[in-house]
Formats: sequence, C-alpha cells, structure tokens
Amino acid sequence: MGVADVVPGVSGGTMAFILGIYDELIEAIHAVNARFLANLLTLKWRTALESFPWRFLLSLALGILSAVLALANVLHWALENHPVYIWAFFFGLILASIVAVRRRVRRWSVVNLLAAIAAAVGAFVLVELSPSETPHTPLLLFLSGAVAICAMILPGISGAFILVLLGKYSYILFAVKHFDILTIALVGLGAVMGLLTFVRLLRWMLYRNHDLLVAILTGFMIGSLRKVWPWKTVESAGELLARETNFLPSAFGAEEFFAMVLMAAGVSLVLMMERFAGFRAAA
Repeated sequence: MGVADVVPGVSGGTMAFILGIYDELIEAIHAVNARFLANLLTLKWRTALESFPWRFLLSLALGILSAVLALANVLHWALENHPVYIWAFFFGLILASIVAVRRRVRRWSVVNLLAAIAAAVGAFVLVELSPSETPHTPLLLFLSGAVAICAMILPGISGAFILVLLGKYSYILFAVKHFDILTIALVGLGAVMGLLTFVRLLRWMLYRNHDLLVAILTGFMIGSLRKVWPWKTVESAGELLARETNFLPSAFGAEEFFAMVLMAAGVSLVLMMERFAGFRAAA
C-alpha cells in the first residue's frame, strides 16, 4: 500500500482490496471513536486497547511508512528516468485488479452497471485535468492531506494524483525526502482528520449498498487506466505536470518488450496476492 500511495495514478486502497484486508481496514479505522479517544485522554490505555485492533493498524502503518521513506527517492528517480517501465508495471497491477475487484460484486444489476460506467467516465475525465498551482500555506497543506487520504482509501483513485492536481505532490515528496517535519506533520494531521471522517461514510455505504459501492470502485479503477498507460508524451511546466497524451508505440523494440514483461509481472503479482488472500480467508 505504501508503494502504491507514492506513485500518482495508483491507489493504496486497491492493494488493500486485492489482499483481502479492505473490510478489516475500514472496521479498524472506524474503531477510532469517541469512547476510544476518551479512554486515551484519561490515561485508561489498557481499556482503550482491549477492543481496539492496534496490532493490525500498527503493522499496516509501519509497512506503509517504511515503504514511503525507503522508496520515495527510488520511485522519484525511476519516474523521471524510466517512466515507461514504472507505468507498465502498475498498468498490469490495476488491469488484473479490476478483474479481482469485479468478482466482489455479488449481483450486477442495471443500476450497478450504470454506476460503474459513470464512475469509469468520471475517473477517465479526472485524470486528464491539469494540476493547479496553489500556495503552500499551513491550511492548504492540511486540507491537501485530508482530501488526498480520502482518495487513497478508495480503490482506483490515487491520493498521490490528487496531490498532483492540487499542486502539492512535488512539494510534499520533497518534504519527505528532506525530512521537513513541519510540512509532514501538517499533511499528516489533515490525513488523520480526513480519514476518520470519511471512513464512517464509506463503512455506512459498504453495509447499506455493498454491490453498488464496489461497482463504483470498479469503474474508478477502469477509468484510472488512462493515467497509468505506459506510453505517453508529457508537456511540463517546471515540476508540475501540465498535460499527458497517451499513444501506441509505432515500433516494438527492447523498451517495449521489457515494458510488456513488467506489465505481465504486475498481472501475475496481483493473481498471486489474490490467491494468498484466498488462503488467508480460508484459514
């Protein structure tokens, strides 16, 4: 999830869905409620942790944080120097993920199908938008974290790409690389507040309209394929992405071959993770 969240166009929520921990993740975050916080503030830590899935959340948080800190530099370099390979791998991941997530819709009604199509069109249009440039004030950094985390928890919507649209991706990635504690704290606080608020709405929708919500998430993933298509021309303005145009390569050379190999590797990895998730559920 940490690797996915660093790359614009790929969602950590998608990885959680593939691995079969998405529902568990939503329930764990939802457990951060008023009673839990009250017990913490009154130093009743044992009571607070008795029914709280802290081991699950701590393991997940450490994994995400480790990936972000360890791979921010590597992915930043790879996206600048070998973007075709990175996007090919993630295209394969998401392509296979669509099939995996689609199976979780128990009944494809007309309403669910239309909702998926609408979500796919919406995501397809969204990824074409040019990022804006906004000032890096504390309030906007806080709001950027709150909005981006809502996207990160949804399969098919990339929180990192939302940061690109807000003109904050390069700035925040630079802050992570150089341990700018103030910037990281502001974005992190916004992310925590946004997550605790949004996850309650998401949980309610999963219980009330599970198939409809998963159909919408499937549509988001289909539309997001436009963003992670490997072959694209990029017009840039400084470090802010201005416009991307996808194209089919006119010749098949070494780069195209390795890109296809990485795409197949992404597909295979998702199938392996889905099989692992099946074993985990059976156990």
